Amino acid sequence: MQVTTKLIPFAIALAFAGTASAQQVVKIGHVAPISGPSAHLGKDNENAARMAIDELNAKGVTLNGQKVTLQLISEDDGADPKQGTAVAQKLVDAKVNGVIGHLNSGTTVPASKIYNDAGIVQISPATTAPVYTRQHFPGAFRVVASDAKLGSTLSKYAIDTLHAKNIAIIDDRTTYGQGVADEFAKGLKKPDIKVVGREFTSATATDYTAILTSIKAKKPDLIFFGGMDSVAGPMLKQMKALGITAVFMGGDGMCTDALGRLAGDGLGEGKVYCAEAGGVKGPQEKVMEDFRARYKKKFNMDVQLYAPYVYDSVMVMATAMQNAKSADPAKYLPVLKNIKYEGVTGTIQFDANGDIKDGALTLFTYKGGKRTKLDVIR
Repeated sequence: MQVTTKLIPFAIALAFAGTASAQQVVKIGHVAPISGPSAHLGKDNENAARMAIDELNAKGVTLNGQKVTLQLISEDDGADPKQGTAVAQKLVDAKVNGVIGHLNSGTTVPASKIYNDAGIVQISPATTAPVYTRQHFPGAFRVVASDAKLGSTLSKYAIDTLHAKNIAIIDDRTTYGQGVADEFAKGLKKPDIKVVGREFTSATATDYTAILTSIKAKKPDLIFFGGMDSVAGPMLKQMKALGITAVFMGGDGMCTDALGRLAGDGLGEGKVYCAEAGGVKGPQEKVMEDFRARYKKKFNMDVQLYAPYVYDSVMVMATAMQNAKSADPAKYLPVLKNIKYEGVTGTIQFDANGDIKDGALTLFTYKGGKRTKLDVIR
């Protein structure tokens, strides 16, 4: 691990009570949907944050020579923007020293302004909407590649590898779903590629018959869906019932092991393709396997999706604090901006916007009801 320290003004007037010299407890906030359709992903994230905190406390953390205890303050945003801003303010009022979260772009983006106004550092382990870091908030970071890269990678794969010509697009109208669908669509602007339909549903809908019937009549080779696995799974079931045989593709929100359970016999064999923001290969695969084994031993369940990125987010934040010898965001932010950390998910460094440098993507398909990795792309 190497850390380069360069003082960069926070550009925010901080009236922040709770520096390491005045406290024995460092509060780390975590937010994800612990309730609702994406609760399995939110709990996965919360578990990983707790795992990192427990390991750090067991090892012992000192700031400027003083031993401190890290305390996880976990909140549920229900994947709802209003609830997300409410819990963000709750964490500000609790004077947390940093926030790991949120999971969904639709909650992360509005919450980020609240953290920024309060001078609190935020690292999202899962948010992929480009707008998150394009706000240029100095304390906003992410450890996964954005939808700009994910969408363009998937569109290229759809055309060059799957040889799709007639493509339909569906999104769930969330910040994430519509955003990744828009980025995918940008890569389809070629003379021989035709977008035969653009439809939308909602993140809470359960019946997609009308839009799928409309799309079926247009005979697409491939259907791209921007949204979460909780919608993609039932949608695949209904596609099968309607006799739609098009390839199904989507982003990281649906790219989970749970999709097989949610889609049932609608999953098919080698019919569904998706990309997960992040991924490792080579020697780093052993590091990831070890993490997954430790996670399963601790929680008696497999990693769902972004747990490794949550774990690394906590570790990166704690490392920046230790190197800055302070848990005051104004003091550890400059260190975080210039950090180089070797984590479970690989090397973590941030660019000037707070995006991870050289973020990886992993392409998957589904065989035998399970995700099968195709390739890791940087």
